[in-house]
Amino acid sequence: MKKLFLSAFMLVGLAFSTQAQDISKNALGLRLGDNDGFGGEISYQRGLSKNNRLELDLGWRNSKNVDAIKIVGLYQWVWNIDGGFNWYAGVGGGIGSWSYNGPGDPDPDGGTFLLAAGDIGIEYNFKEAPIQLSLDFRPELYFGDNRKDFDNYDSFGPDIALGIRYRW
Repeated sequence: MKKLFLSAFMLVGLAFSTQAQDISKNALGLRLGDNDGFGGEISYQRGLSKNNRLELDLGWRNSKNVDAIKIVGLYQWVWNIDGGFNWYAGVGGGIGSWSYNGPGDPDPDGGTFLLAAGDIGIEYNFKEAPIQLSLDFRPELYFGDNRKDFDNYDSFGPDIALGIRYRW
């Protein structure tokens, strides 16, 4: 059974790798989303091979009671759908800091956290201009100091975002 599952997994991976396209060597732009409050990220992508890339995002989030800043790194696999349309998936992690800005004086009033993230999305690379549009879903798990003492701080964040980047 294990051999059958492994063989099927490798066959699917081979099928996807044959549809890979050349991706941009560099892309820089913004990723705007909602993860328990609106936020934005400065997003940089670096092509590593024909169908793999590294994405680095420096972002901030704010909700009614919490502000956060974080840096996330993701390793992504990219597959061509048709023409300029691609879909991608990735894994990664990051580090960040949060502060409480709501009513009262909670204990704690801020802290640091680590995060583990996945990523899946779709993108379109325009042929006429070096612009890339993307829509992705990034579930994030947070691990930090004194989270149990802060009722509004959640250890899971489902982040959906729209990105626009300049490619070169």
